[in-house]
Amino acid sequence: MDASELQAIGDTLMRIVTPDMTPKELVKAARKVHPNARKKDIARAVFHAIIANADQDLGKSRNLQAFALAERTRQAE
Repeated sequence: MDASELQAIGDTLMRIVTPDMTPKELVKAARKVHPNARKKDIARAVFHAIIANADQDLGKSRNLQAFALAERTRQAE
């Protein structure tokens, strides 16, 4: 997946993430817009979105960070 695709997924994630969303719901919502995105691609896009948007929307960045950390922990196990 190239950088423009990661940015597109990251932009989608910033639009759809809410405080009460579970990681599963976030992945499902992202795949509605980006059906070919793998879960791993979505997790990478989350990190990209956090870095790109942390200073603009701290609340959404924190919600995405919680998802990203949960996915990284799950992948390490």
